[in-house]
Amino acid sequence: MHELRKKVKAWRDNSYEGAAGTSIALLSWWFNQEHMLPKAGGAMAKFQYYFAQQEAVESIIYLYDAVKVKDKYDLLRFDSSGAVSAGMFDESWRRFVIKMATGTGKTKVMSLVLAWSYFHKLYEPDSDLARNFLLITPNIIVLDRIRTDFDGLRIFFKDPVLPPNGYSGNFEGHNWRDDFQLTLHIQDEVNVIRKTGNIFLTNIHRVENSRDHSMLIL
Repeated sequence: MHELRKKVKAWRDNSYEGAAGTSIALLSWWFNQEHMLPKAGGAMAKFQYYFAQQEAVESIIYLYDAVKVKDKYDLLRFDSSGAVSAGMFDESWRRFVIKMATGTGKTKVMSLVLAWSYFHKLYEPDSDLARNFLLITPNIIVLDRIRTDFDGLRIFFKDPVLPPNGYSGNFEGHNWRDDFQLTLHIQDEVNVIRKTGNIFLTNIHRVENSRDHSMLIL
């Protein structure tokens, strides 16, 4: 939405005013710090998230932290098309949708949003976000691709998703990496479920089939 993009830009230019300390620290780490990552040959190369990825993450955090949207009625305030109405959506729960083209880095955006939700729930006393996540893919091919990134929580440590322990971003420092305790469960391979956090990865066909077979419970 064009109106939302303008408001997010103004919010970014104003140093994310109104966001939780955890959110500002993470945004600063992801998008305002220089990241040097090793390449295949051992040399170091600068890593930077694409602006579209940054804007997608910022939009979600802006809507949750700064605007504090609760439902579809709050979200409709940002519709500048005039073509959307509340009656088009049956659900009443809060839903954020990011639309990105193939190859623009949706998995990276997902890793950032997931980490943000996890730490927001952990560090912000009034947070109603989650540390348990259900990732649904459209088919097995996409599931296998995401599994490659998420196995061993690889993407969170290979990319600069997690700040180093003690990083504050001008706020209270936390042991970010030590506190990031998640278990990955893929399809029917459900491991010991943590109290601290879980990622359940499946595809849409399993969700549809669960109407007849109890294959996934979250």
